[in-house]
Amino acid sequence: MPDPSVTYAPRNADNYCYRHPDRQSFVLCQRCGRTICPQCQTPGAVGVLCPECMREQRANAPRVKPQVVTRMNSLARSGGPIATYVLMGLLALGFLVGLVPGAPSRLAYIGPYATIEPWRIITGLFVYNGLTSILQLAFNGYMLYFFGGMIERQIGSIRYAALYLVGGLGAEAAVTLVQPGSSVLLGGTAAVFGLFGAFYMIQRHLGNQAVQILVIVALNVVIGLVVGTPWTAYVGAVLIGGLVGWIFMRLQNRSQRPQQIGATVAVAVVLLAIILLRSAQLAGLL
Repeated sequence: MPDPSVTYAPRNADNYCYRHPDRQSFVLCQRCGRTICPQCQTPGAVGVLCPECMREQRANAPRVKPQVVTRMNSLARSGGPIATYVLMGLLALGFLVGLVPGAPSRLAYIGPYATIEPWRIITGLFVYNGLTSILQLAFNGYMLYFFGGMIERQIGSIRYAALYLVGGLGAEAAVTLVQPGSSVLLGGTAAVFGLFGAFYMIQRHLGNQAVQILVIVALNVVIGLVVGTPWTAYVGAVLIGGLVGWIFMRLQNRSQRPQQIGATVAVAVVLLAIILLRSAQLAGLL
């Protein structure tokens, strides 16, 4: 009970939170000037804001896209090799995944397993075999940046991404057919060689020389023969990449777009059929 002998000052409502009248405070919202308690205070650019003012400020704030999205849009508008950077990022991610114990063996392309574990057809083009593959990653990244960027600017991002994948399918089909005992692929090297084949055909179509590509391919085939790696994957990727590059160059007019897409899809379907049928045969399913 209040002491009747004591005179109390009248309560000043301005010194209490407008949302919690039982909480005394002397802090004002920077925008509307209402008193707010610590629970209702949100730090602003200057001072603090009440919940209503903060909600209004956020609703009226301009939408800012993440920096990665902004950068990608800028690259796309400027004609930059956006697909090349995406592939390089996926290869880097595949390298990190390959550091996880057991991941390479579960994600590598292995011929007899392709039918019962079909995800290996894609993951085998990106995942690496642990830390020992760091030089392979560096080689693939450099080749993608150097050759891939030039190819992408000439044929476009979508065709370039399709070329990478179809070239990888060509490598897997070749190694599964010719070297079933060595049909284990990891990393993007085989798919990168598909870009080499396409680059050669594009340069020939433009009347330029591309002998350096043939030298790189020949050296890797020789190395494969010496150390026992599946060299047929490189040859298959180069041949299929060259075929797809030839399709892109021969059917590059806008009116020929349906034929170009149809021919590329047909090549991919044939390669997938070869991979799955041969894989089923190796696994004893046929």
